Amino acid sequence: MTDLDIAEVAHRAGVPASTLRFYEEKGLIVSTGRRGLRRQYDPGVLERLALIALGRTAGFSLDEIAQMFAPDGQPRIDRRMLSAKADELDRRIRELGVLRDSLRHAAACPAPSHLECGTFRRLIDAAASGGVATPGRQVPGRR
Repeated sequence: MTDLDIAEVAHRAGVPASTLRFYEEKGLIVSTGRRGLRRQYDPGVLERLALIALGRTAGFSLDEIAQMFAPDGQPRIDRRMLSAKADELDRRIRELGVLRDSLRHAAACPAPSHLECGTFRRLIDAAASGGVATPGRQVPGRR
């Protein structure tokens, strides 16, 4: 299969060419050369870009993603790192669930003012302390 130029890779991967150049600077992808002024990439770069996109969606930093590739470019994914990220996502999902439930309660609360609503006050207090919802904290509005 022939190499793809930067415009084709950008189009097929759904990212701007500037992102491809940035990823190349970070060592996440490698061009195979140039045709005129245009960088060329092996078609396998599309799978690598998909793995990078998956890692970004999961919340990994680009440096963490770079560690997931061996020097030859093949995936070398640390299963413990994946497990730790999954645990982190579970915590965040719980926190967001608490936040969602609190906001829904505040939206439908019969109190004359949001500031008279105990649930809303707890939500404000939690936000002021830097953690809207943290593990172990009672879910506002639930007993």
